[in-house]
Amino acid sequence: MLRGLAAGSAAALGGTALAACSSREDRDAASTGGKGGGFTVTDQRGEKLRFDQPVQRIVTTVMPVPAILTAVDGGYGRIKGINESTRTANREGLFGVMHPASKNTTTVAGSDFAPNVETVVKLEPDVVIQWADQGDDVIAPLEKAGCVVLGLTYGTQKHLETWVSTFGKLTGERGRAKAILDWMEEEATAVKAAVRKLRAREPKVLYLNAATDGYETYGDHYMDHSVALAGGTSAATGLPPGNTAVGTEQLHRWDPDVILLGAFDASTPADIYRAPALRSLRAVRQRRVYKIPLGGYRWDPPNCESPLMWRWLSQVLHPGLRADVRERLPERLGYLYDYEISPKQADEILRIDMNGKSAGYGRFRG
Repeated sequence: MLRGLAAGSAAALGGTALAACSSREDRDAASTGGKGGGFTVTDQRGEKLRFDQPVQRIVTTVMPVPAILTAVDGGYGRIKGINESTRTANREGLFGVMHPASKNTTTVAGSDFAPNVETVVKLEPDVVIQWADQGDDVIAPLEKAGCVVLGLTYGTQKHLETWVSTFGKLTGERGRAKAILDWMEEEATAVKAAVRKLRAREPKVLYLNAATDGYETYGDHYMDHSVALAGGTSAATGLPPGNTAVGTEQLHRWDPDVILLGAFDASTPADIYRAPALRSLRAVRQRRVYKIPLGGYRWDPPNCESPLMWRWLSQVLHPGLRADVRERLPERLGYLYDYEISPKQADEILRIDMNGKSAGYGRFRG
């Protein structure tokens, strides 16, 4: 079976897939009498979706969604299908330790987000959470198979806040969703105030989402928001939205003060420091290359740990700030994921092994 099925392949499933999804809907309607209080959710396509009760079975192709759902819901139990990349992160990082079932959750899509419709249908989801800005081919096959699809769009803090609020409605955990949103607002205000008080120069920051086989960065990415909030400026301005391959000549033209290596890639600061073609870059000469942390999820895309990312990044960019993000990890991750991290796990989240020889990173040790 192919990892993703386009519309034509979904049609080939014929009545089998449609009947499978419909049978679950029929059972749900029977259990609720098709009536009751219920609620309506408007997704980021503008589609209104009606539910009789909080959903119990969720499938998603969107990589950060399982960690966000878990934080909002206070548990992992509703999640039945995830992206291959999410499962990789679960197996490599802390999330799989906190929620062991996540390491073996069925995968329903890969990095292209094209759903394996047959697998999705077998999981009998109450809702499938899918990207709404990746073209109709990733949504239409699911809807043709009778699945209820909630579409998300990506890119801004406002989008993230909408996800959290929507997931609170889906799971019936509106109180937890509000608490997370309140924390985001409080942390954004606190981080901006701390940076502003320093009156320091804004360092130029380059985010490389890939650096193992060539260099790639993004234009118009959520990282731009994080960098600005943390008191920096993005080096890769003027690029079109999406992933862009860049050569060493362009890296030298940007000549960033700080380089951030994405958590989706295996590259490390040591790799950048060893690269002969990069030795004259300011960030390399001053040893200001850092691997982005991996907590319950990767910290570069928007997720419920983003306030921790803002605080960490502000303290990386501005050595004059006290490095207090480490002491905040136990309480915040404990609330989000109902798990008490150890000092060793805090080291792993903050990539002490990778970042330990970069400038100023000793401040983040326990």
